[in-house]
Amino acid sequence: MPYQLLLLILLGHLPAAAALQCFTCVFPAISPVDCLRFPQECPAGQRCLSSVAIGTRGTLRLVLYEKSCAFASQCGLSGEKSAAGLNFTYTNECCDTDLCNGAVAWAPPRRAGFLLPFLLPLALVLTLY
Repeated sequence: MPYQLLLLILLGHLPAAAALQCFTCVFPAISPVDCLRFPQECPAGQRCLSSVAIGTRGTLRLVLYEKSCAFASQCGLSGEKSAAGLNFTYTNECCDTDLCNGAVAWAPPRRAGFLLPFLLPLALVLTLY
């Protein structure tokens, strides 16, 4: 019996598993490197998410990047959404090691300069869906 008590005491003093650290963006960004300044500790059971959304309307092309913590059900998803008159195609990828969503996949936007004042409202619309 004393060995079982000793074992319980020793197990109680083991360090808890460290939470996963992921890069995050406050809002979707037009440059993937904008997200690399904000590491965040994720809640238990979540993974690191890297998402790219490409919006098009005629010859206009806008690329938005998002990095965050996510539930496994959000991983591996791709699809289409419409917001602010643009049709977006998005792809979500996940990983499960510290800061693993820091890889930069660059897709430069074309003729999106005039859209910069509309990015915050667009980002808010996208996060609501």
